[in-house]
Amino acid sequence: MALPPRHTHDARRERDGLCDTALRVGPDAPTLCAGWDVRDLLVHLAVRDNRPDVALGEALPPLRPHRDKVVAELAAQPFDALVDRVRNGPHGPLKVAALDGLVNSAEYFVHHEDVLRAQPGWDQRDLPQAQQDALWRTTRVLGRVAYRRSPVGVVLVTPQGPRTVVRPGAESVALTGPVAELLLHAFGRRTRALVHVEGTPAAVARFQETFPGAVGEE
Repeated sequence: MALPPRHTHDARRERDGLCDTALRVGPDAPTLCAGWDVRDLLVHLAVRDNRPDVALGEALPPLRPHRDKVVAELAAQPFDALVDRVRNGPHGPLKVAALDGLVNSAEYFVHHEDVLRAQPGWDQRDLPQAQQDALWRTTRVLGRVAYRRSPVGVVLVTPQGPRTVVRPGAESVALTGPVAELLLHAFGRRTRALVHVEGTPAAVARFQETFPGAVGEE
C-alpha cells in the first residue's frame, strides 16, 4: 500500500502524539495557552475540527450563547471520550488527507508542544528531517505575518544553514534556532522557544520591546 504524503503523515502523527500525551498528563495539566488546561485545549481542537458553527461564535456575538453551550457540553464529556473525539479528526472537508495535512500539520505540532513544554522537565524532540523541512516551509510564510509589527528587520536562521528574510529593514535582528523553535517563536510561544535574538544592542532592544520573552536571548 502506498504511504500517504509526508505532510499528511506528520499531521496524523502529531494528532496521535498530542492525544497520547494528554492521556498521560491528564485533563488538569497546564498548557502554554494562557488560561487553558489540557481539557480546555482539547475542547478547542474538537471545535476547530468539526464545529464551524461554534467557531463563528468568536466573531458573531449573537452566536455566543450557542458557542458557550456546545463548549460546556464538550468539556463535560468523560476525558477519554474527548480525547477520542480529537484523535478521530475532522469529518468535513478536512477529512481529506491532503487538506488535513496542509491545515493541521503545524497547528497540531504547536499544540502538542503546548502540552509537552508546560510540564516539568520538558525537552526538545528529535524530529525527522522531512518534518523539519515541512515546518520550515510553514515558518517562512508565518514569519511574514508574525513579525509584521517588528520595528526592525527580521531574518530567520537555522543552525543547518537555511535562512529567510521575513521582514526587510535597514537594521535587522537574526532569530537563530532549530526550525521547530523558530516556528514556536513565530506562533508566540516565546517563553519556551529556544531562540537567540542577535544583532546590534539597539536593534535587539527595539525588537524585544515588541516581542519580549525569548528564553534563548543573549
